[in-house]
Amino acid sequence: MSTTTVPEPHVLAVDDSIVDRAVISRLLRSSKYRVTTVDSGKRALEILSLDRNVHMIITDYCMPEMTGFDLLKRVKESAELKEIPVVLMSSENSPTRIRRCLEEGAEDFLIKPVRPSDVSRLCSRVMK
Repeated sequence: MSTTTVPEPHVLAVDDSIVDRAVISRLLRSSKYRVTTVDSGKRALEILSLDRNVHMIITDYCMPEMTGFDLLKRVKESAELKEIPVVLMSSENSPTRIRRCLEEGAEDFLIKPVRPSDVSRLCSRVMK
């Protein structure tokens, strides 16, 4: 009897808040995901240029230098990265912002605080 170990899906979590990075990282790891956390969209692009084995990006919307929306646009404009699902999150429930992100290609938009039910729903939908 052979046991094949399936590698854990790799999620890149991007948030300038250390607390929010810790929360999302803990939620994803408890759902058996490998998580890399970074504090900026610029750093996320650096990671993506080095590691093509990212299965999903979850990013805060409001960050200095490069917003999550800017990161989403850069990922979706890239031939190499555009297939990676991008999920945005924000503490502000702005229907206009949410609609704009979804129209630009976001897989989903979560309102903070992110709950375990958000992560399990998201992962079952995105990580097919």
